[in-house]
This record gives sequence, C-alpha cells and structure tokens, in this order.
Amino acid sequence: MSTPLPTPSRQEQVRLWLVPTPGPALDPEPVVRLVRPGVPAPRPVQRPGPRPGPPGAGPVRRRALPDPAPVAHRLVTMTLEAFSGRRPFAQLQAAYTLPVFTAVSRGRRPAWCVEGTGPLLVGAVRVAEPVEGVAEVCAVARRNGRAHAVAARLEALDGRWRCTALQIG
Repeated sequence: MSTPLPTPSRQEQVRLWLVPTPGPALDPEPVVRLVRPGVPAPRPVQRPGPRPGPPGAGPVRRRALPDPAPVAHRLVTMTLEAFSGRRPFAQLQAAYTLPVFTAVSRGRRPAWCVEGTGPLLVGAVRVAEPVEGVAEVCAVARRNGRAHAVAARLEALDGRWRCTALQIG
C-alpha cells in the first residue's frame, strides 16, 4: 500500500529552473527565471544565428556558401556607390533582406556620401563569423581625407549571404 505524499506548501510550489542556452552564452552568468505554476514562461531572448529560410529549404551549411569577405567588400562598395548616386539602388536588392533594402533605398543618405566630390575608397574589410551562418562585417570608407565606419551583418539566407543589418557612420 502506498502512502499519500504531503501537500506542498505555497513556497514549495515555486520552482527555480536553469534554462540552458542553445549556443554560446551571451552573458557570463547563466539565465535563471522563476516560473510560477499557471503563469506562462517568458519568451526566450533572441539568440544570434541564421534565421530559418523558406519552408522546405532546410538549413544552409557554412561550407555550401562562398567566402563572406569578398561578398562583404562588394556589398559595402556597391552601397556607398548607390548613396553617392553612381549606382541605382535596384542593383542592391538581391544583396539585402526586404526591410533593410527598404530602409537603405528610402532612408536618408549620409551627407559625406552625397556631398563629397572625391573618390570613395573602401579600405580593408574585416569579417568575423561568431556562429555558423552569420558574418559580422566592419570596414573603413574614406572620402576627401576623412574616414567613416561601416558595419553590417550578413546571414545565410536562401543559399547565399544577405545583409540583415547595416550601419554607416
């Protein structure tokens, strides 16, 4: 015969769960959340990594993609040429996701790109791959003797590198 278990008190009903992260930790401390019974757990924090592609496409492996450094250099050069008026924005559409392309083509252009008369020179482009399918890019662009920072995030989408974030200083 089994004995009934004692009814837990109110304090014992709250449990502490250690939530493991799927990739490298963003913070040095693990994420700990208190979850009460009957209360939905908070949504997980957005983790870096590639976004899922179209249904049925499956994940794109890094070895199936070209080296991101030449792609990044070409992207930065073409974007700055479009900002300066030397290239139509329509040529950039395949290199960007739709929200970023809309922001780039309709947004305000940096004054140094529009007003400068000297050539636009893109220096060395640095690429880091923090996780598979993501490339973080930084570059220095020069015009009229002044240096300007360019940063971008490339993700493996639709079997190729596409820009999902861009910042030009």
